[in-house]
Amino acid sequence: MDLLRVPRRDVVTAAVVTAASIVPLLVPLRQPWWVLALAFLSAAPVLWRRRLLVTSGAASGAAMTVLVLQQHTLPDPPFFFMPFGPLVCAYTFGAATPSKWQIVGGAGLAGGVILSVVLPHEDFDTSRYVVTAFVAAYALGMSARARRAQREVLEERAMRLEEERAAAAAEERTRIARDMHDIVTHSVGLMVVQAEAGPLALRKDQAKAEAAFEAIADTGREAIGQLRAILGALRGTSPREPQPGLGALPALVERSRRVGLDVTVEERGPRPAVSAAVDIAAYRIVQECLTNVLRHAAARTVRVSLAWSPRALSVEVADDGGGTADLREGNGIVGMRERVASCGGTLTVDPRGFTVTATLPLDGR
Repeated sequence: MDLLRVPRRDVVTAAVVTAASIVPLLVPLRQPWWVLALAFLSAAPVLWRRRLLVTSGAASGAAMTVLVLQQHTLPDPPFFFMPFGPLVCAYTFGAATPSKWQIVGGAGLAGGVILSVVLPHEDFDTSRYVVTAFVAAYALGMSARARRAQREVLEERAMRLEEERAAAAAEERTRIARDMHDIVTHSVGLMVVQAEAGPLALRKDQAKAEAAFEAIADTGREAIGQLRAILGALRGTSPREPQPGLGALPALVERSRRVGLDVTVEERGPRPAVSAAVDIAAYRIVQECLTNVLRHAAARTVRVSLAWSPRALSVEVADDGGGTADLREGNGIVGMRERVASCGGTLTVDPRGFTVTATLPLDGR
């Protein structure tokens, strides 16, 4: 039953080829029935050439060879006759046969064509005409197969590029979400601490209160500037500005000290040139840790340690808080893990203390 299920275009092709093979045998003189039968057998197998190419080609070629051998015995040979069925099979062979079978199949096809012109003792012009027709049909099939392969390669490349664009867009959205979380939580955390301390300082030390409110304003302005840059890049209305790295660490530490944290920074080893990803990741890790201390930890002292080696940077942030035995990782710790993973590094969190340690390869891979 599967042999009866063929594409409509193959049915149309087989009908056209069969008509083109039989009609010349009816005009101007009708040929004997066995000639019509051989013409039909040389064309009808085209219907199944996609599923049974070798069988269809062999049947079509055999019927055509017998017809050519017997046409000289006819009292009135047909005026015009072309091997349409075998030509279509030759085209299909060139268009559909895998490359590893091309040499074997091409040799078989060439042998059949030579046999069909040698046995009937065709003249040179007829032989040249037939051979040229089969070579052209096979070449057209090969060209169609090459175009199809090229189209598939282009479609696969386009699909791969689309997947890469989608992955890049998703990664960019995640990066923007991390940056906005870091900016908002850190800035708002500092502003809340300063705002809570402001009224108390206002009653006891007016100068200290003014400094607190000034720190709130400075932190707010800085946060607005960073958020405006991120939103501008997100909308495509402004180029992406460089994010703060370790060069901005002193300013970050100073802001934290102004809200009452005793932050010390230790740096061991010469600082080499690092990739932008590592530079930004190290800064954001320290920023997130300081934010967590302000928001959650009952700590007053924080130690930031940067240890440089020829191949990696180790960032450790530890506070003197009591820590917790049941650590629940929120967006901040998840964001730090994502940043470190994107650089090819590792992050460990020790809730006793509380200590965060990140190891970042210097090349950021």
